[in-house]
Formats: sequence, C-alpha cells, structure tokens
Amino acid sequence: MTRRPNIIVFFTDQQRWDTVGAHGSTMGATPNFDRLAESGMLVRNSFTCQPVCGPARSILQTGKYPTMTGCFRNSIALPRSEKTLAHHFTAAGYDTAYIGKWHLADHEPVPEEERGGYGEWLASNILEFTSYAYDTVMYDNDNQPVRLPGYRVDALTDAAIRYLDRPHDKPFFLFVSYLEPHHQNQTDDYPAPAGYEERMRQKMVLPGDLVALGGTAEKQFPGYMGQIAKIDEAYGRLHDALTSLKLADDTVVMFTSDHGNHFKTRNGEYKRSCHEASIRVPTLFTGPGFDGRGAHDGMVSLIDLPPTLLDAAGVEPPAHMQGGSILRREAGDGDDMFIQVSEEHVGRALRTRRWKYEVIAPDGDGWNDIGSALYREAFLYDLEADPHELDNLVAAPEHAGIRAELRGRLIARMQQAGETVPEIAPRE
Repeated sequence: MTRRPNIIVFFTDQQRWDTVGAHGSTMGATPNFDRLAESGMLVRNSFTCQPVCGPARSILQTGKYPTMTGCFRNSIALPRSEKTLAHHFTAAGYDTAYIGKWHLADHEPVPEEERGGYGEWLASNILEFTSYAYDTVMYDNDNQPVRLPGYRVDALTDAAIRYLDRPHDKPFFLFVSYLEPHHQNQTDDYPAPAGYEERMRQKMVLPGDLVALGGTAEKQFPGYMGQIAKIDEAYGRLHDALTSLKLADDTVVMFTSDHGNHFKTRNGEYKRSCHEASIRVPTLFTGPGFDGRGAHDGMVSLIDLPPTLLDAAGVEPPAHMQGGSILRREAGDGDDMFIQVSEEHVGRALRTRRWKYEVIAPDGDGWNDIGSALYREAFLYDLEADPHELDNLVAAPEHAGIRAELRGRLIARMQQAGETVPEIAPRE
C-alpha cells in the first residue's frame, strides 16, 4: 500500500446488535457480516450515545456529543461551522462522497453549504420522505432529482459500486447511509424485498426482550429481518466489488448503525430509550489495520468511531473530538458508556459491563430542552442477572450503594461531555 487507505462507512438505520449471527441471531439473515466478522475486527460491545437519528448522525460526523453541537434532537441542522469527517479527510488529500440519508440539514434538497463538506453528493436529507421501498429518489450535486431503479437498498448499493468503479487519483472516503432497517414512516411498517419477509417469518426467533414485552414485534420483526437480509447482501456485494476492482487490500470498511429498535415495548415508538434494544448496535471493521486483529472486547461508543476512522487513515484525530480511537486502546479497555436521551424525555444514562442506570428530568421537555439542572433516578438494571432489562431495581434499598456509585460516575461523564453538574434525586 503506497498511499493512505480508502475508507468506506456502511451505515444502517435502526439496527439492533442481536440481528446478526455474530451476536447470536439464529435466523441466518447475515452470512456476509458473520463471515467477515471472523477475519475482521468485530466490536463486541458497541453502543450509540444518542438513540435517535439526527443526533446520532451528528456524533458520527463531528466526533462531538449532540449537546456540544446543538443537534440534540431531530430537525436541528448541523451548524455550518462544525468540522466533519469530510472536512478532515479532504484536508488529508481524500476525495469525499456521500450517498443516502443525511438528516442533518434544514432543506430538501440539501444545499451545498449544508452537506458537511462532502464533495460528491447523491442523497436526501430525510430519505424516508423522498422514497419508498421500490421508489428511490435522491438528489445530486446540482440538486436535481435522481430516480434509481430497484429495491431501495440495492439502489444505494448500485450507486456506491458505480462510484467505486470510477478512476480515483486520490484515496477516497465514501459514506453510504442506508434507511433500512428503519420503518417506512408514512405506513409504519418494514417493507422488505419481495419474498424476504415470508422467508424470515418461517425462521423467526424473537429476542428475549421482545418475547417478554411483545410490542409490535410479532407483526413487524419478520419484515425488519427481511430488510436486514437485503442489507447483508448489499454488504457482501460491496466487498465483492472491492475485490473485483482490486481495492480490497487498500480499503477500510466500517459497518455500524445509528441506534437499535425496541418495537414499541419501552415507549410509543421504536427507540429513544436507555435500553439495550435502543442503544446497542453491530459494529465491524475490515481492511488494512483491522483484518486479523480479532474481536475487540472493550466497550465502544459511537463517539469513538470518527477518531478511529481518521486514525486508520493515518490522520491525527483533532483535539476537539470527544471520543478516542479504539486502535490506541488495549482490547479490554473501556468500562462504561455515556448516553444522552432526547425527544421522548430528557435523560442521561450510564451503561457499565454489569449495570444500566438512567436518570430523567421530571419536568423536562424532550423536544425543547437540551438538558436539565435536575434529574430523578428512573432505571437500574443488573444486566448479568437480567439481560433483557425486565426488573427495574431503582427503588430497591439493597442497591442504594451501587446507585450512589453510578450516580457519581454518571455526573463525571456528563462533565467530561461538556455538561454542567446537575442535581440527581432518588426515585420517589
């Protein structure tokens, strides 16, 4: 390899970690992910730090918490002054391209000044509003509508492969942002490709939290998994294209998702909660610097991924990024994750290897309040004894000591993220 590696982000929307075989799914929807997890670097404990679309995307683009950029909920555009991965890779001599869902702008189509510095553009701000499963429309560099044939996952993948097949005088940074396996907003369903939902229904094994709590999973999980099966095919096609074009040895590919999906078991929709179903996601790195390393067992946050990508390219991550490259850690490093929750409520949570602890602002407005001076203890789960988070221990007197410890650690993490020290009251 005589130049910096190419970098591809393969980004899904609303994908639970336990939908892949590498994390225990027995439905057989992800043979490509599972195969590549054997040779690449699977991140066993990967979490979002904001379980909602726009804020999670702001984190991945900037390496900063949403409370620092102001993008703490959907429908807040990324400030034009923020430096994104595209800016950093461009400065390092890369061509940059973005394909798919953006969700960080004020306008549709997205004007050039709201595209985060990406050079090549084929995207929609909110892809679920400009497309359906078999009717994909996005906008090009000139903001002209481009209608792409086929199922939506295939349409985006075809566009990505066309980009790869062009001559590249420089290394490239390509970000491919899929909508699947997100629901189609207008119809509140999960439209899989023809025949895929039926195939997944025949194999359906619900995760334990959904077995216990129900929600909409019995109806919607097969379509959701059908979408994931198509996503996995796309992931395999992308790697096949890299092999065909003799780019595989020079290209890092990162697969991850913005957040998970609890199927209306924890609130009235699909995410925006502190539970594993909302915050834990599949993450896998392949390519130079990652192949042959084995799985990473440390706890990794979405905020750690931007500096990791820059580090993989030999680019020094900027000091303002609030996470750290996992390439600079020992495999077992990292013992807690900090989560900010908005829209459904104003919450802050800490996830350790054993415990989940969330506090919620009692008078908070999740849509309008970026934070609060007062929080109240709301959830405490012992993940070793209760992995599906069915037994809330927050009011149990015997756990007062662990709550006090976690309260202190949570406040410290809030300070590290740039928040002010709040009051945290016990649950009434």
